[in-house]
Formats: sequence, C-alpha cells, structure tokens
Amino acid sequence: MNVTTVPLFRSMLDRFAVGYGVPTVERQFTIVPSIAQQLSDKIVEQSTFLPKINIVPVDELKGENILGYANAPVTGRTDTSQPGKEREPRNVLGMGRYAFELHQTNADVALPYRLIDAWAKFKDFAERYARYVQQRMANDMEIIGWNGTSAAADTDASTNTLLQDVNKGWMQYMRDNLPANILTQGKTTGEIRIGTGGDWDNLDVAVNDLLQGIPPYMRHDLVALVGSDLIAHEKAALYAVVGGKPTEKAMLAASMTTFGGLPWETPSNFPARGLVVTSYDNLSIYRQADSWRRHIVDNPKRDQVEDYNSRNEGYVVETPEKFVAVEFSKVKLPAGAGAWG
Repeated sequence: MNVTTVPLFRSMLDRFAVGYGVPTVERQFTIVPSIAQQLSDKIVEQSTFLPKINIVPVDELKGENILGYANAPVTGRTDTSQPGKEREPRNVLGMGRYAFELHQTNADVALPYRLIDAWAKFKDFAERYARYVQQRMANDMEIIGWNGTSAAADTDASTNTLLQDVNKGWMQYMRDNLPANILTQGKTTGEIRIGTGGDWDNLDVAVNDLLQGIPPYMRHDLVALVGSDLIAHEKAALYAVVGGKPTEKAMLAASMTTFGGLPWETPSNFPARGLVVTSYDNLSIYRQADSWRRHIVDNPKRDQVEDYNSRNEGYVVETPEKFVAVEFSKVKLPAGAGAWG
C-alpha cells in the first residue's frame, strides 16, 4: 500500500469503527441489529432486483414463513343472537405449512493494494471501498437465489461456479416444498421445448400455460421472469416474420411489453433459460438479525486488504402455490434442421 494511501485507509477504518460503535474493526465484532439492517439496505441498493423482493430480519435459525398469502376468505356473518353462536376470526395466512432454515453465509472479499491505491486518488475513497464490497455481496445473493441447491459445510467455488453449494435458493425451495410447480419435461422425456413445433410455440403461450398453475385468487401482481436466451430467441423469431423496417421494429417492441398478459423482466443473474411466474413479494431472503460478524484485515503478506463478513441467511418462497416455473436446465430451443439444443 502506498505511503500516501495509508493515512486515508487508517482514517476509513476509524470511521467504520465509530459507525459500528466498536473500538476497532480490525478485530472481529458483531454488528448490532439496527446497524446490520442499514448495512443490508445498502447492499440491496446495489441491485436492480433485490429492492423488489423482501429482505426480512428474523430471530431464529428455523421457523415458519412470515409473509404468507391469505389462503381463504375472511368475510362472512354470524347470527350472535343464537345461543352459543360467536363470531370466529380466521387465521388465513397459512402459517405453519412452510418453513425456513438459515445457514451461515460467509462473504469474504479481497481488495488488492493496487485497487486501494487507485481509490485513494478520489475524495470518496471510503464510499468506493464500501460500494465495492456491497456490490459483490449483492451480486452473490442474486446468483445464490436462482442457482443454490445445497448448503455445504465446505463450499467449492471452483466446482460450483454459480455458488450452488452456498445455500438453497428459491428454485430449490420449490423443489423441496412443492415440486409439482416446477415443470421438468414436456412431450419429450427430460426436455421442455420452446419454439415452433415444441411444447410451446412462443413465450406468450408458455407464460399463459404456467399462469394456469396458480390459483385464480392468487393471481395478483404477477410477473414473468424470463431468461436472456428465451428473449433472444423470441426476438429472432419475430424479426424473421416482420422484417427490418423501422415501423415494423417499433411494432415488435410494442408486442413484447407483456408475455401471456403479464409484465416481464430479466433479472440480473437470472438463468439464461429460466422462466418463472410469481410476484416479487413472494420471494424473500431471511437474515438472522443479530448474526452479522465483520472483520477487516490489512494483510501485507498478500498485498491486499481482506474484508470478512458472516451472517446467517436463507432463501424463501413465501407461498409456493404462487410460484410456477420450468426447470431451466431442461429447456431446449430450436437448433436448426429439426434439432433442439
């Protein structure tokens, strides 16, 4: 670390210590829940997708889902003039049917001295440092949410490049709790074909079909989450039909504002062949409120600063009945000459 960077770095660490209310951040410390919530909010702000879903602080490592969908009506009438008749309130959240489990999640970031030295040239040095760490953590949360399948005691990023072994994500939550809502094949064993001559000719048909798997009384605020490969194929097929005239391209753009009557989005880090119908508020990340530990180390032996973070975290689909998807690894697209790949 350059000699001119050192005082800026030390000043930043002192500011962090004051903000966290600890003597120093160079020894592991526990972040109090109120400040942990602020830190979590800052991380979420680094994503375009995470602000749309629920980030929920909880007390326990295991428990019942907190944000459920009303699964029955609450309106009625009771003739209380009759002997023994009383108004009976109904618990309609369905709590107790589905559960969450949190796992220790480490987010340890190495920042080379050369990067720290480069930031030292700017007035917002501390903000750049914090933003770098927060962006990396937010990115990983998205990746785990869509790709996580297990919570291994010892993770291996070289083998599980999509962080599959860090935690169970939303798709795995569905596989474990309501597997019938994850389509694994169409007319061809082990494949779901999207395109002309396939199980669904286009995304309008596919999304509309998935929508039918959600009970009518739950079809509020739904959105189609669509992978980039599926969008690219849909556009290519439409371009082939309408040609390249500007007016026709404008019509094409207008025709793709919805699929199956639902607004759609391709979230960052969403699987390229993923297709999910749900609502944003049906997806949650739970974090144990008092579990966040942090430790910042200046490690000259490796010419880097190391920022160690640990918290207990879990991914939850609040109401699995309101989530229908395809198993994205099974999706096939037309590959020419009648082939699918």
